[in-house]
Amino acid sequence: MYVLRLGKERPKVQEELLEIVQTINSYLSNYVLIVLLIGAGLFFTIRTRGVQFRCFGEGMRRVFGNFSLNGKKHESGMSSFQALATAVAAQVGTGNIVGACGAILVGGPGAIFWMWLIAILGMATNYAEAVLAQKTRKVDADGTVHGGPVYYIKTAFHGKFGTFLAGFFSVAIILALGFMGCMVQSNSIASTCATAFSIPAWIIGLLVAAVAGFIFLGGVKRLASVTEKIVPFMAIIYIIGGLAVLISHASQVPAAFGLIFECAFNPQAQVGGMTFGIIAAISQGAKRGLFSNEAGMGSTPHAHALANVKTPHEQGVVAMIGVFIDTIIVVSITALVVITILYTGDGVLAQGLYEGVDKTNMAQIAFSSLMGGNIGNIFVAICLLFFAFSTILSWNLFAKINVIYLFGKKAVPVFSAIALVFIFMGSLLSNDLVWELADMFNQLMVLPNVIALVALSSTVALCAKTKGETCDLPAFAQAEEAPKQD
Repeated sequence: MYVLRLGKERPKVQEELLEIVQTINSYLSNYVLIVLLIGAGLFFTIRTRGVQFRCFGEGMRRVFGNFSLNGKKHESGMSSFQALATAVAAQVGTGNIVGACGAILVGGPGAIFWMWLIAILGMATNYAEAVLAQKTRKVDADGTVHGGPVYYIKTAFHGKFGTFLAGFFSVAIILALGFMGCMVQSNSIASTCATAFSIPAWIIGLLVAAVAGFIFLGGVKRLASVTEKIVPFMAIIYIIGGLAVLISHASQVPAAFGLIFECAFNPQAQVGGMTFGIIAAISQGAKRGLFSNEAGMGSTPHAHALANVKTPHEQGVVAMIGVFIDTIIVVSITALVVITILYTGDGVLAQGLYEGVDKTNMAQIAFSSLMGGNIGNIFVAICLLFFAFSTILSWNLFAKINVIYLFGKKAVPVFSAIALVFIFMGSLLSNDLVWELADMFNQLMVLPNVIALVALSSTVALCAKTKGETCDLPAFAQAEEAPKQD
């Protein structure tokens, strides 16, 4: 297997830790994650009678029919579009560029097919997450909204077991998104900016941490105001740039699609002297698909819980569109550009020339084919800066909600300070180690989240069937909730 090495040799401690984390991740992604993601997606697709297909048009109308870059401020929570923008800000990040490139480099072009499949199925899972987040959210007397997996986990499971699962999820998401995940984002920003602008990584890390800290201080309202403006802008610019590259190399695009499907099902698919197996393709597709669209991971429900909508179904169909935008559109742009330029015809990877090519610069090399060396580097660096930075903002919010759940509001300043340190550290550490740590905690989040989703699936199915007219919790959940309302 071709092993990627970035820059300087890693210290021995980092090497040993990397090996341990990679071993854990191999079991999680190759077995547990595949079963849970594909299984949950199939389960909710069947139980909701294909809600991602039946209600796709409704979701698009709700998103783009209320499209706005200057939504009004809300006394509590967010508008439906602001919640989606916050969720998409979390979804569309490093995983859409660096993550997709890493999936292709390790799992072959076929990994993209499995990312597509998991995304299509994951749209139903994300619908379930948003519906349950809306249904189980809590509103304080001052209007502060609390919602997310911990609330529907405790609704699904009472007593010590529910408390344990909710606590396990909270710890996992704080580590995964608040700390490790933000390190991935700042690491990718620093790497691409160093390539494009020759700016030392530590300077980029400091700047990212400083701006992020300013927005953190503004709370939910400031974050919503920023994401609703950044997300549409960054997505449109990147899509236009990607389409320009594909149009200029239109003759190679069919070959790129051919490679995706061939490598997805051929046990011994060979490209540029490398052999890619189905297991590697599925594993990378599942792992990177999770990191990209986050369906089933339990992150985006925190944003969707904040949406001010009439019924949970309304936000559920909006949430589905977030997965579609993330993977079917943005990831596909990255994948097709990279495969078309590097893996077909006389592309460098088609010739087996892997020297100097890694997941952090693949997209830059590909875009440079049209735009010229440094312009292509700058374009990808700027897009990734917006993608990754907006993800840092959303992920910090999601982790903060769980910090409040575990420790109360008094712990928020301490958490925010530690998070800023991790953002800075991410720009300095080994790329591979940062990614593997983030993957491990991301995957651990899936376990309690999916278990709770399945336990409350009757509510999701009823909501999808009636399009929100009826969305009652099961009797065992209602029995627990009644005393709290009194």
